[in-house]
Amino acid sequence: MAAMSGGAGEFRKRLERAAEVRSYRGAGISAEEEAALDALDAQEREKRRKVSDAARAEYLVRDAMAQGKFDNLKYAGKPIPGLGESYDPDWWVKGLIQRENISGLGPAAILLRAEDAELDAKLDAQYTEQQVRDVVADFNRRVVDARRQLQGGPPVVTKTRDVDGEVERWRSRRAVQVDEAPATPEPERPWWKRLWKGTG
Repeated sequence: MAAMSGGAGEFRKRLERAAEVRSYRGAGISAEEEAALDALDAQEREKRRKVSDAARAEYLVRDAMAQGKFDNLKYAGKPIPGLGESYDPDWWVKGLIQRENISGLGPAAILLRAEDAELDAKLDAQYTEQQVRDVVADFNRRVVDARRQLQGGPPVVTKTRDVDGEVERWRSRRAVQVDEAPATPEPERPWWKRLWKGTG
């Protein structure tokens, strides 16, 4: 490889010399000198043609390394994620979902399981009993629809919820929140009432 890098330096010098001579072509060189230059160009072209693609790629990589173009790369000194795993045809979709933190995509069984875990908090954010009933009814409808679909994927193990039972649980949680709420302090009197204590 050292011979190649030495040959590359020599090749570069010849190219620079050829470019220099070409710049003098219109400046009164003889026909013999021009023929010699053409022969030199033909030799250089022939040598370049004989260099294999692998050698050319090796030279370009080494040149880029010498210029520091490979310094501070993202995975320098770290394992490349996903390298060595079995081939997954959906690798780019999974990578996009992970990079962009996209939610709401995936098998219905997994999405419903995640939604079931967060359903109590969603119900606590509702203000009326009818809103709670609507949210639970919508959740139950999607669970039943997911069980009916035969598109493959993991099985749907999420259970439907009893609407009346969820309303009762919502009421009891709401009552506890009201009992635990701190008493509101008396509002502070305006400055002008504090200043005029004796008038009124």
